[in-house]
Amino acid sequence: MSSEDVQSLAGFREFFPAEFALRQHIFAAWRRVAARYGFVEYDGPPLEPLELYTRKSGEEIVGQLYSFTDRGGREVALRPEMTPSFARMISARAGGLPKPIRWFSIPQLFRFERPQRGRLREHFQLNMDIVGESDPLADAEIIAAALDALRELGLDETHIVARVSDRRLVSAILTAEGVSDDRHLAVYAVLDKADRETPEWLSERLEAATIEEGTRARLLELPTLGLEEVRLRYARDEAILAAADSLDLVLSHLGSAGFGDYARFDAGLVRGLAYYTGTVFEIWERSGDLRAVCGGGRYDDLLASLGGVDLPALGFGMGDVVLAELLRDLELAPDATLEIDDFIVCVSDDQRGTALAVGAALRRQDRRVIYDLRERGVGRQFKTANQLGAARAIVVGPDDVARGVVVTKDMSSGDTGEIELGELLDGPDE
Repeated sequence: MSSEDVQSLAGFREFFPAEFALRQHIFAAWRRVAARYGFVEYDGPPLEPLELYTRKSGEEIVGQLYSFTDRGGREVALRPEMTPSFARMISARAGGLPKPIRWFSIPQLFRFERPQRGRLREHFQLNMDIVGESDPLADAEIIAAALDALRELGLDETHIVARVSDRRLVSAILTAEGVSDDRHLAVYAVLDKADRETPEWLSERLEAATIEEGTRARLLELPTLGLEEVRLRYARDEAILAAADSLDLVLSHLGSAGFGDYARFDAGLVRGLAYYTGTVFEIWERSGDLRAVCGGGRYDDLLASLGGVDLPALGFGMGDVVLAELLRDLELAPDATLEIDDFIVCVSDDQRGTALAVGAALRRQDRRVIYDLRERGVGRQFKTANQLGAARAIVVGPDDVARGVVVTKDMSSGDTGEIELGELLDGPDE
């Protein structure tokens, strides 16, 4: 069996140079923005006890995981998400850390899902979290950081939009509409699909959750309402008005930070995860051709529920698979062409030692240097320099070396010059 017969697993990627360049381009942008916002990077184990995930999500999650029994008889799983590991790590150090805590990570995550455009069985994800602050300004800060991470990659308000809502607001609306607390999660699950399913499908699911016909109609109108319309419709409900005021403050802060054109209120947005307690948001590309690029929100009770510290927290996850698709679609992916500063042309093998010394000196200056690894004619070497797109050729020939110089040629203009060998090999003055 040849190596070509052994294919990579479905849903897993091979990063050839062009794909790896895009991945590193995304990671570098993420890290630059995280640093600007004062976040510090962390990481955790890629393999964790299975119980860490079943404790948070229940036994039903096992079917979505890469889990197995290791040689020590332990039930383990490749991490499908970062939050449980993050909660454990925060809890271990929270007492000695200044608040709010700002951490970020770029873990590789694994889930056994059906591969499709924008979703694979492994992906990298930017996780940014703020722990220990309940003010709405923290909510605006985390949304701004997510938007800035995308803006850093060339995406602007014409490409992306942040849909923002608040679980407290939607919960108060459900209560005002007579939906009992034990049916809220079922209604959330339906509203979470409002942009992907037909009104008939949504109505049937609400009916199955025993929501009356008149209430069903009003709930299905929620995604079309602006925040002021919500206030007017429920003008006498203090809980709704308080939640609306909090969300209005988040949106106002985003506007002041320069993201007013990127964000809009969406009363139908609830996000499917049960642990969100306040502001929730998703960032979508405006055409709707792809899945959400990013999602997150406030989860004030989650750390304590996982056996950790009782601190308010919020954060988001931004996957690289959908983002890479979007950058390619918009022709914003970087050019992965190899960039060479200098190609050293060695006229004869007698000058090989000098050519190697010149190359080493240039590399110490952080220049990207290549030379042929076998003796070849000067014409062939210049042809290779052209093929590689070298910016400059440095010719190491017997007569020039005897004069104590090397000859340079700008590969674009053809201009030539000389560099003193002693100056080059000795390096710049300290």
